[in-house]
Amino acid sequence: MKPIFALILLAGALHAQPAAVAENNAIVPVGKLEKDMYDWDQRHAAVLAEKDGIKPEIVMIGDSITHFWGGQPNEPKGNRGAKAWNDLFGQRKVLNMGFGWDRTQNVLYRIQDGELNGLSPKLVVIHIGTNNLSTSKNAPTNTPEQVVEAIGAIIGAVKTKCPDAKIVLMGIFPRGEKADNPFREKIGTINKELAATYSNKPGIVYLDITQKLLNPDGSMSKEIMGDFLHPTEKGYAIWAEALKPQLP
Repeated sequence: MKPIFALILLAGALHAQPAAVAENNAIVPVGKLEKDMYDWDQRHAAVLAEKDGIKPEIVMIGDSITHFWGGQPNEPKGNRGAKAWNDLFGQRKVLNMGFGWDRTQNVLYRIQDGELNGLSPKLVVIHIGTNNLSTSKNAPTNTPEQVVEAIGAIIGAVKTKCPDAKIVLMGIFPRGEKADNPFREKIGTINKELAATYSNKPGIVYLDITQKLLNPDGSMSKEIMGDFLHPTEKGYAIWAEALKPQLP
């Protein structure tokens, strides 16, 4: 190679711009993304309107798995685990910040937009991330690494708004009837990283009930997860039993 050409190539290498890093949309706060069996904006408004009156001791943050369990704001098409909810919480004041179809970015938006403002809960339970593994025209599928980063952002937002609250971080529940369902591996990767990152963090309890929701062979029963994603009353009872020792 002639010296002049070598110098040109070297100069080009030195001035080359680094490849663009794809933005993790899972950490970019955004409002309603998907249509579901409820009005997202109406529920958000209800949380903002009711939270100060409830003055919750416990806040549940999540997607439809949390949304459909029970509590306030009331979801007429929810309350699918009403008995387990009442057995667990009794007369405690609990705010249900579960929204069907929500991804991590929706939760970040809702916190940013005031759903935790002025609250002083003793306990915040977070279960989010499974919808980030789904693809729709409004949001792409996220990688497990992106979901873990986004859950970390949610924990940070909760700590900023409610610094004295204990956080129970749930491992993402398994989905799909069979053990070889593609979602299982992705969720397993996320949960493994969450366990490694948060199991020994002060003020955070990492709680993974995956095995309690599955049969010994790894399959999933419709008695526990009716559509192989959302818990039945029996499934919610399993979650409630696991949460009971964590209540303030």
